[in-house]
Amino acid sequence: MRPCRRLWHRGGRGARCGRRRRAAVLKNKLAAGGARSGRAPGAFRIAARGALWHRIPHMTAAPLSSPAQEGEHLRVGDEYYVLASSLASRRRKHILAHGDTFAVLDQTGDLPFAIDEELGLVFRGTRHLSQFELLASGRPPFFLSGAVGRDNLRAVANLTNNDTQGDGGLFTPRSTLSIRRTTLLCGPQMLVRLVLHSFHLEPLPLRLELVFAADFRDVFELRGLRRARRGSLEPPRVEDDVLVLAYRGLDGVGRATRCAISGAEVRWRGPRAVLELAFAPQEERVVDVVVDCRSEQITPAPRHGFAGAEADREREHRLWQVEHTAVQAADEGLSAVLGQAMADVFLLTVPPEAGTLHGVDRFVYAGIPWFATVFGRDALITARQMLLFAPGLARGVLRVLAALQGTTVNPERDEEPGKIIHEARYGEMAATGEVPFGRYYGSVDATPLFCMLLGAYARVTGDLAFVRELWPNACAALDWMAHYGDRDGDGYVEYQRTSEHGLVNQGWKDSGDAIFHRDGRLAEPPIALVEVQGYRYAALVAMAELADLIGVEGGGRWLAEAQALRERINADFWLEGEDTYALALDRHKRPCAVVASNAGQLLFCRVPDPQRAQRLAARLLRADLFAGWGIRTLASGQPRYNPMSYHNGSVWPHDNSLIAAGLRSGGRVEGALEVLTALVEAALHFEDRRLPELFCGFGRRRDTAPVPYPVACRPQAWAAGSVFLLLEAALGLEADALRRRIVLHQPQLPAWLPWLEVRNLRVGEARVDLNVVRGKYGGSVEILRKEGELEVVETR
Repeated sequence: MRPCRRLWHRGGRGARCGRRRRAAVLKNKLAAGGARSGRAPGAFRIAARGALWHRIPHMTAAPLSSPAQEGEHLRVGDEYYVLASSLASRRRKHILAHGDTFAVLDQTGDLPFAIDEELGLVFRGTRHLSQFELLASGRPPFFLSGAVGRDNLRAVANLTNNDTQGDGGLFTPRSTLSIRRTTLLCGPQMLVRLVLHSFHLEPLPLRLELVFAADFRDVFELRGLRRARRGSLEPPRVEDDVLVLAYRGLDGVGRATRCAISGAEVRWRGPRAVLELAFAPQEERVVDVVVDCRSEQITPAPRHGFAGAEADREREHRLWQVEHTAVQAADEGLSAVLGQAMADVFLLTVPPEAGTLHGVDRFVYAGIPWFATVFGRDALITARQMLLFAPGLARGVLRVLAALQGTTVNPERDEEPGKIIHEARYGEMAATGEVPFGRYYGSVDATPLFCMLLGAYARVTGDLAFVRELWPNACAALDWMAHYGDRDGDGYVEYQRTSEHGLVNQGWKDSGDAIFHRDGRLAEPPIALVEVQGYRYAALVAMAELADLIGVEGGGRWLAEAQALRERINADFWLEGEDTYALALDRHKRPCAVVASNAGQLLFCRVPDPQRAQRLAARLLRADLFAGWGIRTLASGQPRYNPMSYHNGSVWPHDNSLIAAGLRSGGRVEGALEVLTALVEAALHFEDRRLPELFCGFGRRRDTAPVPYPVACRPQAWAAGSVFLLLEAALGLEADALRRRIVLHQPQLPAWLPWLEVRNLRVGEARVDLNVVRGKYGGSVEILRKEGELEVVETR
């Protein structure tokens, strides 16, 4: 038994002030850090010790001056491949989202027409606005600045007029008219407020024009799929001074975009609005634009003006802030990364009243632009990452996925009873069957992850009533693993698609070339992925614990089954010469003996025995897997390795967070801290300090930044959630609401982080604020505030 100590609340104003003074001293010391010693040749070591914020430059993409044009149309083997636009890679984008609607704008707030880019206003999988451009006196305004707020609610651009020669030789110098353009989303609406202020000394005439277009392309068309035919696009029309753009799809559904302008008299010239304005010196005028997305499938939601929509969104954000745990760090860089990550999770969560799901709790969509919908695997992992920081999210995810759980055998959808859904789509191509993802179940890992999350949620919240509510769904999930999941009766969960158009690979590495043998040959299905066997083991353990808690039979049998499975995984998958586990077993039970990151997730599931856990931990941090910015999906030197690929050499933050949590549970705290440091430093290089879905796995070199992956989602839910699971690993946090206890197992902070404050940490009905300070032999914990009955224990 490790020694431990109970922590007593020593809060109060005096304690807080003292802590603030200490934090300021530590922060000043931090900025003066020196170099650290090197490490073995061929491996990477973080070179400096000062604050991350000051060490990492803020690198952003260069703005693009010319509009994007139609890119090359490539024929690719995987028909669900995402085509990349070279012009899009040069454009800085601003992203907003709410419910089933998202917008990808350029930094001016415009939507320049770009057929092969994700720019646009998208509602329920269809682009409802493909062009929205502002012209002042016939020209695009001069761009001054643009940003999305820290809360991700608004995009604000500051613009001004160009030098213009008007009628009669009247010259208007540039920078005499300020245009502040604010854009926000509320349900299916995009609302834009233009605040125009004249600083001209003379009266200023201005022709303001707004150009609209809607191509109603499906999101899969934006990803690169070409269709043999499309539905019927209606000519633009004006009804009661509102522009109506309409389309009837091949699915028979009518979709429309309604564009209304207030604050000035409007003349419509087709889809172009013309506003003739006249400003007195120092006069300010406000023009509002409301773009309303509609579908015959959905009852129109209540409509808002700009002020009402802004108030509703701010109210929603305040409620989110009250619900979640806040983290403040001594290092400004880490605080910025954490703030952006929490804002991204909020951006991707769907409030009950704003989305298609209409549940009673929040759900989280996977990412923008390609995955802004239900993805079972992504939602489950994100909810687990956020469990100690936003526990209510797990409840919403579990409830929605239980409602969508498979109930029948449907080969076209890869659906089977008890199976948890892979994804759900609401666009035209899903409805017509051009893509199989209307309601698609081709995911082998979401089902065990469902049981794992239910067990973890019960420990953190003590909500056994909810466990009883979902118990039939959890048992159905276990039954799926034992019967449909085990396709050949060998005790392992395998996958093999039954839908002709479904995914070939059905783990989280679902690209067509991700699962292969040492000689590069692709594995033949049915395939048993190594991490999926770990998930099943953890699911059985979780279900056994839950059975005991709610007083039902079966716990002992499931625990025995889990132990037998653990022994078999260690025997059948271990690669003795490589200090790791095989990526998978193919249909002939031959191991895919390649060195990949998948094995690291077994640590998270606590499958390896202590000796193998130590060897695997060391293997994961060798230079061929650890790129300096994180752990690669595939070691360099392996067949099919390509650091620019989707799954064969890239770095995925969510994968790293699960591995780091596993390193911590296996006693390799320093390894977990190394992964934490690498990913935080990577995040500081990316635009907005936002970790993307993935990035390229090129090795880190001095004075270089991580290389972006061309079509990665930014934001991506499980990338944002990664930072929080990494913090959980560093602090060794373990909550047990049923025992009214929270334990910090040997909490440690990296060398560059003097202190970390965690506020509003919820365990059951209790709440606590903690401050963790780095010391010579580990972290020390101080209780700042405590509400409710809760014991806080720190182990040494």
